[in-house]
Amino acid sequence: MGTLDYIWMGILSVFQGPELFSILGLPVSVTLVMIFAGFLIGIAVGATPGLAGPIAMAIALPILISVFGYTPDALLPVLGFLIGVMKGATIGGAVPAILFNTPGTPDAFMTTLDGYPMTQRGKAKKALRVAHFSSASGDTFSDIVLFVCAPFLALLVEAYLDLPEKTALLILSLSFIATVIGGSPAKGLISTGLGLLAVFIGTGEDFYPRLSMDSQTLSRGFPISTAILGVLIIGAVLKELQDLWFQKRTSGTVPRQRDEGDQRLHWADIRRLLPFIGRSAVIGTVIGALPGIGSTLAATLGYTVGRSRYAKLKRPDAPDFGKGAAEGIAATEAANSSVSGANLIPVLSLGIPGNAAAVFLILAAESIGGFNPGPSVFRFTADEVNPELVVAFGLFTAMMIANLLNWTIGGVFMRSMGVMVRIPKHILLPSVLLLTLTAIYVQETRMEAIWFTLGFGVLGYLMRTLNISPLPFVIAFILGSKLEDSARQAFAATGGDPWFLFTHPIAAAFMAASVGIILYSARRKTPTL
Repeated sequence: MGTLDYIWMGILSVFQGPELFSILGLPVSVTLVMIFAGFLIGIAVGATPGLAGPIAMAIALPILISVFGYTPDALLPVLGFLIGVMKGATIGGAVPAILFNTPGTPDAFMTTLDGYPMTQRGKAKKALRVAHFSSASGDTFSDIVLFVCAPFLALLVEAYLDLPEKTALLILSLSFIATVIGGSPAKGLISTGLGLLAVFIGTGEDFYPRLSMDSQTLSRGFPISTAILGVLIIGAVLKELQDLWFQKRTSGTVPRQRDEGDQRLHWADIRRLLPFIGRSAVIGTVIGALPGIGSTLAATLGYTVGRSRYAKLKRPDAPDFGKGAAEGIAATEAANSSVSGANLIPVLSLGIPGNAAAVFLILAAESIGGFNPGPSVFRFTADEVNPELVVAFGLFTAMMIANLLNWTIGGVFMRSMGVMVRIPKHILLPSVLLLTLTAIYVQETRMEAIWFTLGFGVLGYLMRTLNISPLPFVIAFILGSKLEDSARQAFAATGGDPWFLFTHPIAAAFMAASVGIILYSARRKTPTL
């Protein structure tokens, strides 16, 4: 079978999957409906301060698995819903930043610098249109790069990297993620070490459980969903509740802004914004392809580069960056949106998650089965069908459908979500806590899972209090078992050579890079914001 055959089968798997209902005799697959539903929910979640796409993905995943089960037919509907949430939340995050000067995520802070001043000048709808156009453009560019680069990179890895090299690559990835995320490299390494420690409890190929302290409960290890949801979601909720406890209650009324002047986005505006969108899209795509860096750095760099360029081309009557320049919104939104597609490049080609959204895509694939992200996905076989490759092209099709929804109805729905920011956090956060614990129990159906989740939630709360990023913990927890399996296989394949990481040139280069990036990051001074 050729490449075009696999692409066509991937498209058909989305459009001709299990039928949910029909319109005028035309069947509508459940995957299409799930992509659409996930996209709308993602926009609503992204428009709500305190929530984000990963929170909605975390709550929805156990419920979706309980509904669709663990059959191969469940893969694309579940993954399609998660992709829809990821895409919708990406553009929805600009709503509170522009309308109410309330960034829902750290990268949305840069959007407030020019978005809210435009709202104060009566240009709220135009600011939202600029954000939507820039976000959709950056996201589409990033997806195209993903479709081209992920199979190519996977084939290179499969052709040139053997077991020792793959083991060293996993170590390099963990070192890179640990040092670039968090308050300092030391804190990132602590977070990574805790993740590896947690995943090794009660697991492995030994005849007795490890690190279980003779506890029957710990001997089976921690379910992956309890660790991820506990640290990422429960920890965030506890920290937010603490912040609400210490904050003085302020007035919840939001001053209404009047729309003044022309609110439409004209072709002259688009031509003026395109250079800023293009530069930021390239910046966000490059950063997104590196696991663990994330959209916050992309938004900051995109905004900084755009500001320096804008200062040279600025008209005398135009506002400065930070004073309501539409170019500032375009530079920020294109940068942070182009990260989402590129973040899946290391996921699909290497099996390494780069951000929280990618974590839940891998978690869904591992929970359902039948799809193992990594180099083996893009193995083109002529004599028999590779089902994982069909699923990969099905995912690409789902992303293009979500992009089409983004361009068509995304802007209209995004502008209608301003009401979401008025939900009080003291009502919203307990609801998220209850939904998360319910979703955990639905998937695990035992009380130990609830206690594990709460325990990891306390750990996530302490990590946030100490300014330690929980993302290295989560990624280390996911990659820990892969690292051990790869190291065991490499050790056996090299005849029990304990120095297999240093006797192979590529593996030795990866190990040297791991040490080098830790030393470089430790010597570098942390910038003051």
